[in-house]
Amino acid sequence: MKLDFRTFDLHLSHTWTIAASAAKGGADVEQVVLARMADGDVVGLGEAPCTPRYSETTASISSFLRRIDPAKLSFDDIPGSMDRLEKLAPLNHSAKCAVNVALLDGAARKAGKPIYDWLGLGFSEGKHLTSFSIGIDRADVIRRKTIEAAPYPILKLKVGAPGDRENLAALRQAAPDKKVRVDANEGWKTKEEALRNIEWLANDPRIEFIEQPMPAGTPDADLAWLKSRSPLPIFGDESYHRARDAARCAECYHGVNVKLLKTGGISAAVDALRAARNAGLKTMIGCMIETSVLISAAAHLATLADYLDIDGNLLVSNDPYLGETAEKGNVSFAQAPDPFGLRVKPRNNDPFG
Repeated sequence: MKLDFRTFDLHLSHTWTIAASAAKGGADVEQVVLARMADGDVVGLGEAPCTPRYSETTASISSFLRRIDPAKLSFDDIPGSMDRLEKLAPLNHSAKCAVNVALLDGAARKAGKPIYDWLGLGFSEGKHLTSFSIGIDRADVIRRKTIEAAPYPILKLKVGAPGDRENLAALRQAAPDKKVRVDANEGWKTKEEALRNIEWLANDPRIEFIEQPMPAGTPDADLAWLKSRSPLPIFGDESYHRARDAARCAECYHGVNVKLLKTGGISAAVDALRAARNAGLKTMIGCMIETSVLISAAAHLATLADYLDIDGNLLVSNDPYLGETAEKGNVSFAQAPDPFGLRVKPRNNDPFG
C-alpha cells in the first residue's frame, strides 16, 4: 500500500463568510488536502478539508498523514486500519477522514461496486435534494446570489451577524416562495437571544429549521430550554461529531448535521447517522467547502439522511474532480464518470499527475 497526498486550493465563486468569520472578513480560497492510496492497480481517493473551527490545517493534516505507515493499512481490513489510525494519535478527524474515504473507495473498487452498494445502502435516483448555501454578505449581494441560485429549490442562509434581517429580506425579494434553511453557526450567545431570533425567523412559513443557534459548549440545560420553546426545529452541527453524542443531542436538539470531516470518514458517519435516528433525531448530511471527492462520498450515504446539504463543490470555480451531480439540487450519480467506488474521476488534469 502506498499513500500520497497534496494540498489543493479551492477558489470560491463568491467570498465565503459565516458567523464565526464575519468579524475577520470572509475567504476567497479554502484549502483541502487530497489523498490517494494505491495497492497494485487498485487506487482509492480521499479528502481532508481544513477548518479553523476544529484546528484542522494543511500543516496538521499533512503532519498526521506523514506519520502513517501505509503498509499497515489495507483495503481488505478497514476496521483494523482505522483502529491503527486511532492508536496513532487522537483527534485529527479530517486527516482520518481522507484515509477512511480512500480505503472505502479502494475496497468498493476491488468488489466491483459503488460504495453505496458495498455498504448495503443503495441509492435511489430522483429522491435526494441538496440545499444551496448563501453566505453572510451585504443585502444587495445576497439578492444577487439568490438570483444566481435560481435553479436550486432549497436555499440555506447563513446568519449570526449584523444585517441578518436585511439579508433575509433581500433573499425573499429574489425568492419569495422557496424553502429556506437557516444556519447560525454558533452565532447567538445566550438562550434568550437565540429564542428572540428564532421567533423572528418563524414568522416566515417557508423556513424549515435552524442549525446550531448557540455555541456547542453551551450548557445542556440552556440548549434544552431553547429546544422546548423554539417554534422551529433546531439542529446541532458543531455539537454533533460522532455516534456517542446522540443521547446528549437528543435532549438538546430536534436533529443533527453529520459531516465526514467531523466523524473521521464514511465508516463513522454511518454509525453517527444510525445512532441519531435511533435516538429519535432527524438527520442531515452536511459538508465544508470540498471537492467532488468528499461531496460524492457524502452522497453515497444519502439514504440515511432526512436532509442533504452537500453543496461545497458547487460553491467553487475549480473543482478538480467529477462525481455526483446536483442539477436543480437533485443529487444524482446517473452521470458519474466511474461505476465503482466513489464514482469519481479527475475533471481534466489529475491533481496527482
